[in-house]
Amino acid sequence: MPPARTASGTTGPSTRTSAANHGAAVSSPLEALRLDEVARTRRLLPVVLSVSSAAAIALLFIEGGDPTAELLLYIGIGLSIVSSLWMHSITRDEGRAYTDGRVALAWAAPTLTIVAAVNYFGAFSPAPILMVLAIYLISLGRNRATALLVFGVCAGGQAVMGLLSITEVTNDPGLIHADYLGFREQLIGQILVQVVLAGTFFSARSSRRAALLSLTELERAVRGLAQREAMLHEARADLARAMQIGGAGKFTEQQVGSFRLGVVIGRGAMGEVYDARHVDTDEEAAVKLLHPNVVGQAGYLERFLREVEAANAVASPHIVRVLEVGDRDPSLPYLAMERLHGHDLAHYLRTRRRLGRNRILQLVSEVGAGIEAAGNGGIVHRDIKPQNLFLHKNGKQRVWKILDFGVSKLGGHGGTLTQGHVVGTPGYMAPEQAQGKDVDSRADLYALAAITYRAVTGHPPFQGKDTPTTLYKVVFHMPRQPSELVQLHPDVDAVIAIAIAKNPDDRFFRADELHDALAAAWDGNLDEMWRRKGQALVETYPWGTGP
Repeated sequence: MPPARTASGTTGPSTRTSAANHGAAVSSPLEALRLDEVARTRRLLPVVLSVSSAAAIALLFIEGGDPTAELLLYIGIGLSIVSSLWMHSITRDEGRAYTDGRVALAWAAPTLTIVAAVNYFGAFSPAPILMVLAIYLISLGRNRATALLVFGVCAGGQAVMGLLSITEVTNDPGLIHADYLGFREQLIGQILVQVVLAGTFFSARSSRRAALLSLTELERAVRGLAQREAMLHEARADLARAMQIGGAGKFTEQQVGSFRLGVVIGRGAMGEVYDARHVDTDEEAAVKLLHPNVVGQAGYLERFLREVEAANAVASPHIVRVLEVGDRDPSLPYLAMERLHGHDLAHYLRTRRRLGRNRILQLVSEVGAGIEAAGNGGIVHRDIKPQNLFLHKNGKQRVWKILDFGVSKLGGHGGTLTQGHVVGTPGYMAPEQAQGKDVDSRADLYALAAITYRAVTGHPPFQGKDTPTTLYKVVFHMPRQPSELVQLHPDVDAVIAIAIAKNPDDRFFRADELHDALAAAWDGNLDEMWRRKGQALVETYPWGTGP
């Protein structure tokens, strides 16, 4: 897998240009309309060139036209050809150079040429039909100011020339005259032309609004289906776990260490977790046991012992507290932890889709504190995900706690027990972790940021049809812009862009930095330094793009 390009300058397979090529077409309804406008303009340019060339040739065979009007029309045709060739260049590469200012400037020459054509052929000639075409096509574009300018020049120019002809203030230079009609008939005809031009403008703008509304509704429906699919996947996994718990287990009613075991409250491939009570103090506990059939398997035993060592090495109110551990080489290893009451984050995201501002900030603050405490102890969790974050309810108090250090990386250990394999949950995995590189606590902070994205938007940041696809997206893609999925201040986009940056050096170094920046961003008060950094990262890796 090739390395990714980052804001700090490391090389990779794509630049901003290639990223935009592959992702821009589906980033948002507005972007879809913009790309459609670019393609429509590009298709129109050969028509403009053909009509301009044909008009220039036709003028050679027309006699009796006003010389000054003819010269102005020739100049306009020449400028239109040059403008069309320039517009052809700015519509290449999906129109990255197709800016509002350039579009307005590029359409100025063809618009003035049409006015010159009306001046040459006459205000009551078929020439104003070109105005209808120009107003409609340009008014379908995103820039309302350009549309108004074109409409104003066309309608205003035709009105001035028509009124000058009707009132006979000046001699009509046009080839076709309407002086055989009376004043009233000419005025009515002029008014009808203006009504048609105005109707064309408003019809085109209404068509654009209707198209944008339809695309937005379609996107919302597709987004909702994707969200429900993700939630269904999570629900299936949770249901599979739930069907395995709640009843008696092999060791129910037996004493292990200082605890008497009750019903099974968790079950996995490695072992079971039992509800338990201390035989002397009656203190609640959760006791985790390895299955007897895996005790002899080094991989499972080492992972279990790693969890024991990691959980026992860190004291934090936001990491599940260890009460007792078995001997290192017993026939049945066990780990007794505090008994938690409540639900994990996966449950809340499944039932509510998104969390509110205060809950998200509490989550970031408390889980971040747990990550910091583990990092200070030389421990990287490496599997921060919604299922491993638990909101413990103790009376009126609600506290987030980190669970399951089974795949953690411990400081001072020569190996990681993974033999070079990628460990963790793909959708929340840091890019460097997905590439199998050595990681530090910034990988855990990245996972917390990915969870924050999920809690803020209701959508997982990365999801693929299989694990390799998801890992590839984690390394090389950017998720959808959060403020396109839900209503947010743009500052929140900037904070999340920093927090999930591809290069760990570009991210927040501490959890409190992430929390404070997110709290400020929610109200639009983000520090300018962070705002600029987020914008710079998005320029390198635009939202919704990838190679």
